[in-house]
Amino acid sequence: MAYDEELARRVRDLLAEEATVADRELTEKRMFGGLGFMVAGNMALAASGQGGLLVRVDPAESEQLVATTPAYPMEMRGRPMAGWLRVDLDELATDAALADWVRRGASYAATLPAKSAP
Repeated sequence: MAYDEELARRVRDLLAEEATVADRELTEKRMFGGLGFMVAGNMALAASGQGGLLVRVDPAESEQLVATTPAYPMEMRGRPMAGWLRVDLDELATDAALADWVRRGASYAATLPAKSAP
């Protein structure tokens, strides 16, 4: 399954308006069947090739977000990935819902040291 191009467009539009990343380089990268959105070289979000959105968050906040939002841990090879959450597309129907996750992912990625391009 390819990533949802409409979701990618919505994320792109919201990132362009996100104040926390205004002075940081925004790039996109196709990976694992999805489209990753990078802030200063750090992946912040991805329109997943498996559907929905992957969101990078502070690992210390992951459990609380899973308990209080519709997000659930991202798994790779059957193991949960600390600091990565998955949000299903039906939970992102409104721009406000998507904007909240875009802000979370972009804000956290903006706190990380910038990575230079290879």
